[in-house]
Amino acid sequence: MAEKRDYYEVLGVSRDADEESIKKAYKKLAKQYHPDLNPDSKTAEDKFKEINEAYEVLSDANSRARYDQFGHNDPMSGAGGYGGNPFGGAGNPFGGSFGGGFGDIFETFFGGGFAQQRDPNAPSRGNDMRVDMQVSFEEAAKGADKEISVSRYESCAKCHGGGAKPGTGRDKCASCGGSGRVRTTQTTPFGQFQTVKTCPSCGGSGSVIKEPCPDCGGSGRLRKNRKLVVHVPAGVDNGSRLRMAGEGEGGKNGGPPGDLFIYISVRPHKIFKRDGDHVFLEQPISFVEAALGAAIEVPTLDGEVKLDIPEGTQTGTTFRLRGRGFPKLRGYGRGDQHVKVKVVTPTHLSSEQKELLRQISDNVGDDKKGFFGKIFKDR
Repeated sequence: MAEKRDYYEVLGVSRDADEESIKKAYKKLAKQYHPDLNPDSKTAEDKFKEINEAYEVLSDANSRARYDQFGHNDPMSGAGGYGGNPFGGAGNPFGGSFGGGFGDIFETFFGGGFAQQRDPNAPSRGNDMRVDMQVSFEEAAKGADKEISVSRYESCAKCHGGGAKPGTGRDKCASCGGSGRVRTTQTTPFGQFQTVKTCPSCGGSGSVIKEPCPDCGGSGRLRKNRKLVVHVPAGVDNGSRLRMAGEGEGGKNGGPPGDLFIYISVRPHKIFKRDGDHVFLEQPISFVEAALGAAIEVPTLDGEVKLDIPEGTQTGTTFRLRGRGFPKLRGYGRGDQHVKVKVVTPTHLSSEQKELLRQISDNVGDDKKGFFGKIFKDR
């Protein structure tokens, strides 16, 4: 026979632990190793027996005093020492003895003891909902009002969410007697276990509807399609989330509705690119405009604006138009627009145009730093 472990070690408490500490340690371990929570586990079964044996001794002042003096060899404990009946004794913190059955240990664990069950008749908030919305680049920049269609559950107007036909009520559930819970008893080698579960007949409400509402069939809610107008603020970007309070699904038993969340995606633009609050544009210019300078019109989110191109501008040069970007969604002001110029080389030149360009190239000479030198250096 294996040597018994020290009872204080079994419960994980010190030798000077008070009664409350011992009871708290026992409850925690008993729940952890309970056979119903560890089915087909011999290890858990043995641990559970050992824990109960230790608690039976240490929870009683007299038996604890004898154990502190004699250990497992108390002459008054009988031939088998402590633990002859691990479920006997008066030290059960759950109220009553385990001998002949565990009583309502599950109700203690999962009912009014360790966990409180939610009242199924209490008002409950409706579920939140999500809708994905796509907007154009311009709508994201300037804002817009968009209409959407939402299919959602709403409280039944006829029975006001109660589920019963107007003028009728509810009867006490015959299966659970109005408690909303039913008990089942299971016989095990350790005795009889009683488990408490939600009544399947009434769903835990303790009552059943005599005559269901003709509109909602007793559910208290109806699915309806609604059209809503969503205000899209200027400056939204991919992943922006808008919240419409109270536009989610209806609550139950008179509870408030949930919220509706709109997730935004922005369609890409043909010529504009976006990075945060800034807008980027690649603008083609002729090599003559680049060489001699010019005033050109460039598109922006607000329409075309004038941009001065200095003489000798190189391809890839970027100009900034202040305040021509996106509005700041959380703040004031706007980002900028960055215009990157790209010098376009002409094609399909006439013989006269080609000769003229050769003359210009000859006049440029070996000045590779000049603009035309860059154009013709690889020709």
